[in-house]
Amino acid sequence: MKMRLFHTAMTVLVFLWAASGLGCNHSESSTAPEKNGKEEQKRLIQVSVQTVEPSPIRDILVLPAQTEAWQDVRVAADTGGRVDWIGPREGHQVKKDQLLARIDVAAHKAALDRAEAAFKLAEELCERRQRLHERKIINQEDLDRSLTERILAQGNLTQARIEYERGFTQAPISGFVNYLYVDQGEFVDKGKPLLDLVDVEKIKINVDMPELDVRFIQSGQAAKVTVDALPGSEWTGTVDFVSFKADPGTKTFQVRVVIPNADHRVRPGMIARVAFLRRVIPEAVTAPLFAIVEKSGERMVFVENNGIIQARAVSLGVIEGDRIQVTKGLNPGDRLVIAGQTFVEEGMKVQVQ
Repeated sequence: MKMRLFHTAMTVLVFLWAASGLGCNHSESSTAPEKNGKEEQKRLIQVSVQTVEPSPIRDILVLPAQTEAWQDVRVAADTGGRVDWIGPREGHQVKKDQLLARIDVAAHKAALDRAEAAFKLAEELCERRQRLHERKIINQEDLDRSLTERILAQGNLTQARIEYERGFTQAPISGFVNYLYVDQGEFVDKGKPLLDLVDVEKIKINVDMPELDVRFIQSGQAAKVTVDALPGSEWTGTVDFVSFKADPGTKTFQVRVVIPNADHRVRPGMIARVAFLRRVIPEAVTAPLFAIVEKSGERMVFVENNGIIQARAVSLGVIEGDRIQVTKGLNPGDRLVIAGQTFVEEGMKVQVQ
């Protein structure tokens, strides 16, 4: 009896153990696919994509340049002598025809006075001889001699007045005195420099244009100018001149851009950058610069298609700001990878954020 009860109890225990094992296996098999799917998603690289759409892009050429004063005049002495007086000093602003210096005007004034007296005497003598000629007291030859003497005296007076006025040096342009070469009391020779005048109301920007780009530039065209020494400022200039002949040494063409400078902030000799608009490409395929990846010496982009990465070798064109034209390898409608592109390869599965 006891043995029968023992066998019955063992049978029940075996049955319960088998049933519990089957239940556990069923539970594990039902949850395994779900866990595997989540783990696979976690392993996929996260990327961001952007649909490629044609848009206009500007072909802008930026070149270094140097600023130059609108007018830069070295004022020289018209006559030799001692510098009696100098008016404006370095840094002073002067107007056109303003008196700058006097050079030995006393000596020239004496010569002028003598010439004026000689002309007055010749003129009075000529008038008396004309009256005598009318009364038939003197002949025509004496009158002609008197007329000639008056003409000569008038010429000497004109010359003396010119020499006297040359002692007063006037400003040929409006501008600033940039440098003085002489001091009051010094002796100067005719033609020697007295001072430098610069007109900076406008500034010329001189650019050396490559021969392949000069065909895009013409007089009257607008250009944007920045100056290295004045960050954050920009000027709109106008192309004033395009050289017709290349520099034989550099094979470049000089292009001159003019900008307004009423506040005198831009000074001659500063380094500038000039941006020329060469052309506008209306329906360009473009991509952000940071989407371009260089691998094995090739420039590439990555395109996502149904969760799979495709690698494309591309040819590049015009750059504007942070975007670049893609002339080959990318098409409108492509889903361009713009984040995570450095971690993907051809054929890789990814998850789009």
